[in-house]
Order: sequence, then C-alpha cells, then structure tokens
Amino acid sequence: MGAQEKCQNWVRIVTAQTPTNIAVIKYWGKRDESLILPINDSISVTLDPNHLCTTTTVAVSPDFSHDRMWLNGKEISLAGERYQNCLREIRKRASDVEEEEKGITIAKKDWENLHVHIASYNNFPTAAGLASSAAGLACLVFALAKLMNVKEDEGQLSAIARQGSGSACRSLFGGFVKWIMGNNEDGSDSLAVQVTDEKHWDELVILIAVVSSRQKETSSTSGMRESVETSLLLKHRAEEIVPKRILQMEEAIKNKDFPSFARLTCADSNQFHAVCLDTTPPIFYMNDTSHKIISIVEKWNRAEGTPQVAYTFDAGPNAVLIARNRQVASELLQRLLYHFPPGAGADLNSYVLGDTSILHDAGIKGLKDVESLPLPSELQDANSVKKCAGDVSYFICTKPGQGPVVLSDDSKALLDPETGLPK
Repeated sequence: MGAQEKCQNWVRIVTAQTPTNIAVIKYWGKRDESLILPINDSISVTLDPNHLCTTTTVAVSPDFSHDRMWLNGKEISLAGERYQNCLREIRKRASDVEEEEKGITIAKKDWENLHVHIASYNNFPTAAGLASSAAGLACLVFALAKLMNVKEDEGQLSAIARQGSGSACRSLFGGFVKWIMGNNEDGSDSLAVQVTDEKHWDELVILIAVVSSRQKETSSTSGMRESVETSLLLKHRAEEIVPKRILQMEEAIKNKDFPSFARLTCADSNQFHAVCLDTTPPIFYMNDTSHKIISIVEKWNRAEGTPQVAYTFDAGPNAVLIARNRQVASELLQRLLYHFPPGAGADLNSYVLGDTSILHDAGIKGLKDVESLPLPSELQDANSVKKCAGDVSYFICTKPGQGPVVLSDDSKALLDPETGLPK
C-alpha cells in the first residue's frame, strides 16, 4: 500500500545540523553557471557546528499542497533554480520508507507526488560573507536525503549540494575538505572529498572577527561571473597557481606544518582579493578594518620570525584567523581586543562568542581587563596606535569541527511534528 492510500494525517520529519566551512584555497569562478562547476579545485576547513551551523527540519505529508520553505522564521520562495535542482536530484534518488509506529509506508514512486516543508535557521549572519549558503544548502540536501531514504554516500550527496551552492559540497564533511573541480561536462566528477578529519589537527583555534553583518554589495555569484569575464589574473591563477597550491596545502595539512599552511592561506586570500580588484568594475569585499587586521597579523608573524596566525577573507570583510594553538589564540585575542575594544554600551559576553573559555586563557574577566591590556610587544616602537572601538561587531572563537548530523531530539526540530508547520 502506497503513501497516498493510507490515512492522510501523518507527518514524517527529520532535523539535521550542518556546519559552515571557510576556504583556505579559494573557489572563485565557474566554468558552468547552471551546474556550478568551478574553474579550480579548493580546500576548506569545516567549522565547529556548536558555534557556526545551519539547523534544518524537513517534513513530508500527503496533506501538504505544495513545497514550502521558511528561512530564519520568514517564508521564502522555493522557485529558484538552485533549490529546484536539489529537490529534483534528491527525489530522483529516493527509496521506500517504512515507519511502523506511525503507520507510514512511502513507496519510491510516491515521492514525486509528495510535497515537503522545510524550515532552516542559521546561528550566524546570512549573506555576510560567512558562507551561510554553504551550510544552508548542504543541510537541505543532507536532511532531505535522510527524509527520503537516499542511499548515496556523502561524496555523491556533495555533488547534489554543489548544484545549490558551490561551496556547500565542502560542508558535507568535517575537518579539512577538498572540492575537486572535475572535468566531465555533466559535473559528475565535481565533488568533495575529506583530506583529514577534525581530530587530525585539533590544536588549531579559529577566531572570526565579524566586521560587518550587513549583506554585501556584490553577491558572490555576480562577482565570479564578472571576474571570469574580465580578470586576466583569474585565468593565470586557476591554470598556473592553484594546482600547485592545492598539492602544497594538502601536504601542509597532512604534516601539520603550520608555517607552510599559514603562508599558503594568507597568500591565497590576498590573491583572491587581488582578482576581485582586477575585475571590471573592481569588487571591494574588504574594508579598512579588514586591512587593519591583516596588518596586525603580519606585524606579529614577522616579529615572531615564524607564522603564529593565518588569515583568510571570503567574499566579505570578516576576518577568519587560524591560530597554531590555544596559547597563540589567547595572545591573538588580547591583540584584537587591544585594537578593537567593545563599543560604548557593549558587554564582553555579547562581544566574544563561541568558545568563551579563550577569554579565561587570555586573562580577561571583564571590560576593565580589556581597558588595561598592554601595548603588543611588536608595536613598542610605533609612534601612535589608534584603537578602533566599535569597528568589529563581535568575535567568534571556534575550531575545526565535524560534518553533518541528524538531531534525534524533537525539541530541536523547527517544524511541529503534528502539523509540519513552523513552531
């Protein structure tokens, strides 16, 4: 008996959590716009989902009249090609489902006629350059695959997520992940593979300076298109530079060689933004605060004689800073709070988020400790050091994390298990 013949008032529901990722060797530029096929490989680090993730609940019921989606509490259209690609590809691969305790039987053929409800929530700013679309589309594909009993592994699911948002394919794995550009015209070989899991290099600490939560002026999609059409540097980068960097980066990660890792990460971020400037018209994703953070890290690394911290910026002004260990991370936080103290009226608990034990490591218990931070040693000879209170919205302290998981706790579901509507 198929789903349509049984009693009509059941709802099947799945909730999943998927991390975001930050590229250390960047993806910028597509060879195929509709399939989202990149012009070069890329490598990313998956961030701890406890601090940066998307939670998505998907539900199916014969009572649903059409597919619907709510993002961060607001209903949005699912008509876009990217959502439709993901829904179509997952439905195509759906299998039979039996849930005896609820009396649910769904045959493979039924999935084409059943509608889904989707509710998604990001615990970080959407469209501000923190790869929210990566986490969101990866979570959508992962959750739908669990709902519809899709048998494909994460690698094959990553090729579907890629069609929703390119970098989403990398969020299907934890740790360090490589997105292989592939050569096939149909994109079947353009998918993600894990380089190492999150436990391999677990001494790394990641600090994110959220410089602006505003939506960016130039979307990544239109920015890439303009770069592909007009930047000569992009062509040189994709053909000559990135293939060598990918091999060097894989070696650095496998050997936990931080100096090489940091040099490659910083150089690749700077080159990506150079490509943006080489685009006509030029694209400016970083701002004065972003540039100041680069200067702080570069001066400190130079003073130490070997890199302590790597920086990388995606298509936005936010800095992602990767420290070689916890001790370095606490010294980095001291430097950042020295230069960028909380603005008027801000309190420390809403200014440093994520793993706040880093404040304890840095010897900071309250705002008075921030006010009395000493001038960093590498700036002792500087004529003047300007403090920029309020230029950073907040900091998030995190680390490399695991890939997507199903949440079995119903209290974390975003849809009501009885109605399939937002709670």
